[in-house]
Amino acid sequence: MTEFWENAFQEKKMMWGEDPTTLAIEIADIFKQLGFRKVLIPGFGYGRNARPFHERGFEVTGVEISSTAIKLAHELLGGDIRVFHGSVADLPFDEEIYDGIFCHALIHLLDADQRKKLLSDCYRQLRHGGRMVFTTITKDASTYGVGEKLGTDRYRTQHGVDLYFYDADSIKAEFGEVGLIEATKIDEGGNGKPTTKFWKIVCQR
Repeated sequence: MTEFWENAFQEKKMMWGEDPTTLAIEIADIFKQLGFRKVLIPGFGYGRNARPFHERGFEVTGVEISSTAIKLAHELLGGDIRVFHGSVADLPFDEEIYDGIFCHALIHLLDADQRKKLLSDCYRQLRHGGRMVFTTITKDASTYGVGEKLGTDRYRTQHGVDLYFYDADSIKAEFGEVGLIEATKIDEGGNGKPTTKFWKIVCQR
């Protein structure tokens, strides 16, 4: 998987453009209103969804598996950003406690054990009263059921990417142990990009 994303970023560079998702902007504003200061972004990519947090003065820490993506992130956001090079499966990378965590379109790429560990690790690094927000694909997505079936609601795409598709029950089962307070469906895309059905999942410690 490391090689896949390394190659993807090398070939397509900033493949989703430089603009953050609508939700990243929304969550950055909410975190600011709540007085949050320190934010962790697992699956940092090349930093487009870190932009609204960075621009609002948060202390942003990222975790990213692709060294190419990290280089692109420095080009996009500047050299002072803090990004650990490694897999989210190896969290934690520091002993910090964060006010907020934002994790976009990552958790569905992991298997069951990895998803459980990611949630547990993030929750342990979240301060009391802090919030973490995840986005993940829904079973309403056009890609659901397409490709090689690996298990319940998990499929391998033609490009070799493994995807787990969430519904309300699986969200309760996995996120219920880490302070689940909200799970709503949203559309991400627009501005000439295809719209994808996602879950917005909010947890609070």
